[in-house]
Amino acid sequence: MREILAVARDELAAGRAVAVATVVAAAGSSPREIGASMLVAADGRAFGNVSGGCVDGAVYERCVEVLAGDDAVVDRFGIADDDAVAVGLSCGGTIEVLVRALVPGSPEAATLALLAARDRDGVATVLRLRTAGDGMGSASIIDAGTAPTPAPAGSVDLQFGAPPRLIVVGAVEVAVALVALGTAAGFHVVVVDPRDVFARPDRFPAAEVVVDQPGRYLAAAGLDVHTAVCVLTHDPKFDVPALAAALVSPAAYVGAMGSRATCADRGRRLVEAGVPTALVDRLRSPIGLDLGGTSAAEVALSILAEVVAARRGGTGAPLRAGSGPIHRHTASEGCRVDHLVT
Repeated sequence: MREILAVARDELAAGRAVAVATVVAAAGSSPREIGASMLVAADGRAFGNVSGGCVDGAVYERCVEVLAGDDAVVDRFGIADDDAVAVGLSCGGTIEVLVRALVPGSPEAATLALLAARDRDGVATVLRLRTAGDGMGSASIIDAGTAPTPAPAGSVDLQFGAPPRLIVVGAVEVAVALVALGTAAGFHVVVVDPRDVFARPDRFPAAEVVVDQPGRYLAAAGLDVHTAVCVLTHDPKFDVPALAAALVSPAAYVGAMGSRATCADRGRRLVEAGVPTALVDRLRSPIGLDLGGTSAAEVALSILAEVVAARRGGTGAPLRAGSGPIHRHTASEGCRVDHLVT
C-alpha cells in the first residue's frame, strides 16, 4: 500500500474521490504480497497493482464501479475460478482483494492522510482494515505497540513503520547504481564517506549523504535487524573500523567488496582489531551473488540481490531449479494475521 499513499493523499486533499484495492489474503503462488494496493483516481488513472497483471484489469473495473457508488467488496481471484483464463491467477495462487471508495472529507480520508504522515515519518503504525461484516471497507489506525495479535476475525492488520536501511560505505561508482536500485526496492539509503568531493548530494539525489568517518558513523547509527551495510571502499583505514562497528551490531547483512586476497587480508585485520572470529565469519565478502556482471550497475544488482535474499530468506538459486510456490507468504489465513507493509 505504501506505493499509493502519497497519490491517495494528494487526490483526496484536492477534493477528488479515489478507489483503493488492497490484497487482504493470499495463498499459493500469488504474485503480490498482502497489503499490495491499486488506486484508481476519479479521472480513470491507475497507480500500483495487486497482481503481476493477471487480474489487474478486473480489479480496475471493480474500482470504477465502487467509485460510481457501489459498496465496498472483497473479490477472490484464483485458478479454480470458472473464469480463470479471463481474470484468474494463471500462476496457481489465490488472492482476496478489498475494494473500497475513499471520499474527500470522510473519516476514511482522514485515516489515510494520518497513515501517510506517520509512514513518511517512520512511525510504527497498524492499519486495520475491516474485510467482512458490518463496516466492511472501514479502516482505523492503531499504535503498533498496542495492537492485539492476531487481528479480529473479519479484519486484517497491515503494519507500517520505518523502511529498512541500506547503508553504503564508499561514494564510488557502484554506489551510484546501488543507491538507485536500493531506493527502488524500498530501502532508505545512506551513503557515508569522509571525502566530500565524492560524497555529494548531487551524485546521490535519492540518498541521505553523510560526510564522516564510516566507523564512527556506523558505531553511532543504531544499526538494527532491518539494516544492511555494504562496504565498497578498498582502504583498510576505512574498511576495518566500518566493518568492526557493523559486525558487532545487530545488522542483518554486512558485506564488503574486494578480491579474495583482499577479503582474506581484511578478515585477519578484523580479528587483530578485536572482532570475534564468529562475528567475522558472518561477513559476506566478496560481496554479492555470482551473476557474472562486471559493470557498476551489474555489480550493484548482484549486491542488492544478495541483500534481498538474506532479508527474505531466499537462496539465490534459479527458481526453475526448485518446486512449490514461488512467492513466500507468512501465513494462509490472510484475514487473521498481521502483515508488514514494505
